[in-house]
Amino acid sequence: MTTDMSYSFIKKSIHTLSFLLILLITASTTAASVLPDTLYRRIPGMVTPKGPYRPERAMKSDILYTRLDVSFDWQRQQMPATAIIKFKPHFYPSNILELDAKGFDVKEVVLLDSLSNYGDASAADITKRIQKKLEYTYDKRKLNIKLGKTYTRKDTLYLRIAYTARPNDILRDQSDDHPSDKGLYFINADGMEEGKPKQIWTQGETEGSSCWFPTIDAPNQKFTQDIYITVDSTYKTLSNGLLVGQETKKDLRTDHWKQTLPHAPYLAMMAIGDFAVAKDIMPGGLELSYFVEPKYGGDAHAIFGRTPEMIGFFSNIFGVDFPWEKYAQVAVRDFVAGAMENTSATTHEESVQNDTRSLIDGNSDAVIAHELAHQWFGNYVTCEEWGQLPLNESFANYSEYLWSEYNDGKNEADWQNLQEMKQYFGEAETKQEPMIRYFYKDAENMFDSHSYAKGGRILHMLRKYTGDEAFFASLKHYLQTHAFGTAEIDDLRISFEKVTGEDLNWFFDQWFHRPGHPQLKVEQQFASNKVILKIKQAQDTLATTVYRLPMKVDVWVAGKKNRYDIVLDKANQTFEFPAAKKPDLVLIDGESQLLGTIEHEKIRPEMAFQYTHATDFLPKYEALSSLEGKLADTTARGILIRAMNDPFWKLRQMAISNFSEYEGEGFVNIEKIIQERARLDPHPQVRSEAIITLASYGDNNSDSIYRQALEDSSYQVVSVALEKYLMGQPSDAGEIAVRFEDSPNDAIVTSVGNYYAGLAEPGRYNWFLEKMKRMKPSDKYNFLQVFGKYLIKSKQDIQRQSIPILESLARNNPAYFVRFGAFQVLGLLTDIQGVNSIRKDIRAKETEPKLKEMYSQFGEL
Repeated sequence: MTTDMSYSFIKKSIHTLSFLLILLITASTTAASVLPDTLYRRIPGMVTPKGPYRPERAMKSDILYTRLDVSFDWQRQQMPATAIIKFKPHFYPSNILELDAKGFDVKEVVLLDSLSNYGDASAADITKRIQKKLEYTYDKRKLNIKLGKTYTRKDTLYLRIAYTARPNDILRDQSDDHPSDKGLYFINADGMEEGKPKQIWTQGETEGSSCWFPTIDAPNQKFTQDIYITVDSTYKTLSNGLLVGQETKKDLRTDHWKQTLPHAPYLAMMAIGDFAVAKDIMPGGLELSYFVEPKYGGDAHAIFGRTPEMIGFFSNIFGVDFPWEKYAQVAVRDFVAGAMENTSATTHEESVQNDTRSLIDGNSDAVIAHELAHQWFGNYVTCEEWGQLPLNESFANYSEYLWSEYNDGKNEADWQNLQEMKQYFGEAETKQEPMIRYFYKDAENMFDSHSYAKGGRILHMLRKYTGDEAFFASLKHYLQTHAFGTAEIDDLRISFEKVTGEDLNWFFDQWFHRPGHPQLKVEQQFASNKVILKIKQAQDTLATTVYRLPMKVDVWVAGKKNRYDIVLDKANQTFEFPAAKKPDLVLIDGESQLLGTIEHEKIRPEMAFQYTHATDFLPKYEALSSLEGKLADTTARGILIRAMNDPFWKLRQMAISNFSEYEGEGFVNIEKIIQERARLDPHPQVRSEAIITLASYGDNNSDSIYRQALEDSSYQVVSVALEKYLMGQPSDAGEIAVRFEDSPNDAIVTSVGNYYAGLAEPGRYNWFLEKMKRMKPSDKYNFLQVFGKYLIKSKQDIQRQSIPILESLARNNPAYFVRFGAFQVLGLLTDIQGVNSIRKDIRAKETEPKLKEMYSQFGEL
């Protein structure tokens, strides 16, 4: 699963209402995406309370097979169903089967005879095979079925349970109950939300599957399944495995999906809706399908079209062919996570859908690669308990790096690697936990930047330590050894040890079983033809550990680099390296692989040398970062001018941004370079940054560039250029705004909205409402900011009209960050009687943990 990293961004934006006011008045689209394309549901950055010991779920019984026959009551948002469960006692004799079943109306439980194949049996045949009704007890959470006699592990039994799933009636009376976790979701069930399709979809991780079918909802269960889905014949369905049959009666159609390979309960899925479906066929016949809303049907291959190559790439490097019968991806509305790796059928939230032109500004390859990698790490081999989650998520996270390295190049992968590392460091300011956790309050606590970002960086270090050949051979050993089963962290360690022949307990102990990360402080001296490095591990070694850190040290002398291997394994160590003269540069961790911080003071000429001589992205990035704000220095300015033509786009963008509002020496030539970048740079982020920087000069020298950029192939560039052009109030501003106000791209519409907000014309009120209604959640959050700017410049009658609209968004929108954005805008209208009371009530009745924590940042209203 990918999680909700939008939370950490929004959290930084809510320190005070005065900050919000500034934010709204100056709202613009120049930040590109206020929320990332991949939205996540978990809560990175929050301190996790210690909880009880969490062992692997005791396996009293093994579910071997499940058949579901389901239909849907859209009006009541319920699912009438029957489940046939094949099971046996795990080891000890038993006369009870205990199932997880949340919020059901249980109608009947019967024992069936041992027919060899219930997957293809008709309803009439199943009825004939009823042996007897069984007694049971049910408390809306656990269904305890009395089997009538004691059975052993040599016995195999079949039960049929008739029930109705009622996801809106699930109990919320336990401390770890989550109000948004329903397992089964009806979207726009009554069809009253204009512009939103009617859909049904499921979400199983961590224990949501037992909200729609009875099971043992633990990751250490593995079973095969058949699902018969009866729907209106106008809808398409998707589930795990292959579609092996369809039967139509009048206006209803029943689709039969068969999953013949075992998987965990949380990976079962359904999706129902009006989808366009595009397909690819892999060599060997593996079918890939992409389910999108009809308006994106022509863009489906542009969105998902790298998937065949990804499957080939991962199959090759993991050493195991794609293990499932097919692979499908579906985009749904109001999804509660960024995406979910259901076996053979990944569910994505709606922002993965973009028209082909939008994909110029960035695609969703990272999340697509992440969920695809889970088909091996998580689905094929599953963590035995949620405290072992890094065995799933760390590998999926690192697979994003692997794909980017292969497809986009090492610089791009290393740039993303840096973002992940910063994400973990941000969380580590308030939360440091072992990667593998045996004590936690709630499984949801595991879905954090430790399991994802930190875990991916740990795997990168392990790869660098063992070397590529051993690293990928070890992954192959791990996958093959535990195929269709479960694992814990020691299983991974043992695979690496068997392949490398080396005891790696030290590595797994310090990185997976202990919290924190190394914090190195380096003192550098030169004396007697030697470079002397004194390195201190400055982290709290009592709370974490003294790390063993094999790494490279690069020493440049007279322009020549020598690389040395060191092992840092003490709290304080001194290393010496030969040098005929004072070195040009010493670079600790020459491979840029360490998950940790390094304080190593360098003078400006050393940083200039580092930029010009280092070959990897990270030291170049570090050098440019150190030169920010140093434009008065000739050396620093020269490096930043040079970097505006760096081969890698991110370094060009960084360099250009340094010249914002610059008025110093060489300005005319510098402005010409930036103008050239705005017109001709191959990367849209750089063109956008150049336009933003040119606008900071306040002259009219670049008006023609803004106007030219309105024809750019990139929506992002157009949106930035449009905003900057309209900001100058040219004579044709109104004409240009009208030209773009109905753009299919929400960022461009937001730029127009920013212009209209400044005019605050009463007649534009309905335009704002209409545009906001049809936007994706992430874009709606941005648009709410410019709507707030419009409102604070408008008269009170307009402001009053907006209050019920904003209140409804703040109370009812499925996206918590949209609710939060509407709550923020209401905060601008507190001069109107009753608004403060509305906001207090909204805040008091909010149930989403993320949003409740964000509201707490405001203090008392």
